[in-house]
Amino acid sequence: MKFTCSVEINLPIDKVITLYDNTDNLKYWQDGFVSYKHISGIPGEKDAQSEFIYKIGKRDMVLIETILVKDLPREFTGIYSTREMVNRMTNKFTSINESTTEYKAELEYTEFNGFIPKLMAKLLPGMFKKQTQKWLNQFKAFAEAQ
Repeated sequence: MKFTCSVEINLPIDKVITLYDNTDNLKYWQDGFVSYKHISGIPGEKDAQSEFIYKIGKRDMVLIETILVKDLPREFTGIYSTREMVNRMTNKFTSINESTTEYKAELEYTEFNGFIPKLMAKLLPGMFKKQTQKWLNQFKAFAEAQ
């Protein structure tokens, strides 16, 4: 399953990247974010691994990020793995003009484990795109409020 989401942010690209590239800001724009812990490699750089914990309903979801490409603002690509699924996400930032930046997220879900995740991917694929677009919109609101 592949899809792309995007949003225009009314800020210069350098300010957008500064806000995006700071894990302390995740709590302001990612619903359910609980914690971040560096696991290996140089934090925030290619080949680094980190653990993110999100509260989804009554349960915790543990997500492992492996950074594949960090060439901001052009590209930030990572593999994101949970017990139930694996996806590859590429984030791209483009300066539209001095005061506007496009943030584009391209996702490809490569693995679904278990009956429920596989069923959700087949019956409700739009749910995954909707959640991604929601986070992009929330990042825009957070960034523009700074």
